[in-house]
Amino acid sequence: MAETHVLFVEDDDVIREATTLALERDGFVVTARPDGLSGLESFRENRPDIALLDVMVPGMDGVSLCRRIRDESTVPVIMLSARADSIDVVLGLEAGADDYVTKPFDGSVLVARIRAVLRRFGHAGSGGPAEEELGGERGVLTFGELEVDTEGMEVRRGGAPVALTPTEMRLLLEFSSAPGTVLSRDRLLERVWDYDWGGDTRVVDVHVQRLRTKIGQDRIETVRGFGYKLKA
Repeated sequence: MAETHVLFVEDDDVIREATTLALERDGFVVTARPDGLSGLESFRENRPDIALLDVMVPGMDGVSLCRRIRDESTVPVIMLSARADSIDVVLGLEAGADDYVTKPFDGSVLVARIRAVLRRFGHAGSGGPAEEELGGERGVLTFGELEVDTEGMEVRRGGAPVALTPTEMRLLLEFSSAPGTVLSRDRLLERVWDYDWGGDTRVVDVHVQRLRTKIGQDRIETVRGFGYKLKA
């Protein structure tokens, strides 16, 4: 099995070295960089399998770096933030990050989150939970002007292709598996983000908003106090 290459951008020398060692002990190949500019250069040179970006790094902050990476690739991105309540968390998710981890973090927790992200990226288009629930409805599903090809993993809106990240695709597949049904944030965290424990629902909210901008603001309805549903 090919080794997983991690790009790790962190300006704190102690955290960078300790985390690199922890990831390497778990079998990851790590390229560590102390600032955003060298991180972007390394990303373009090495094309890692996943990127871990600290929000506050010099040269180019982690949020800006995430945007640059997302402009060029759908590679999974996890943001690292020193404060769970920081606006930086939301900014990072809005920039295209797939998840975030709050510092200080335990090495085993970080590894678990990395593996969870990689699992769902590996499953996107390969029989993930949402696809399994589609059952006999596999193929092209139509919701108004929106078409979801569950086999080709393609989405079209008004006949024009829509570019989605793997996380956005899995989220749309989950909605498509139960159109008109209200899906709670906890269910979406479990099914899309592979969390078997409670997580931060801001991850869901921001991704739903990102998905809306691509497939139509009115296609996914908010049901206050319960969750979201895809309009059939």
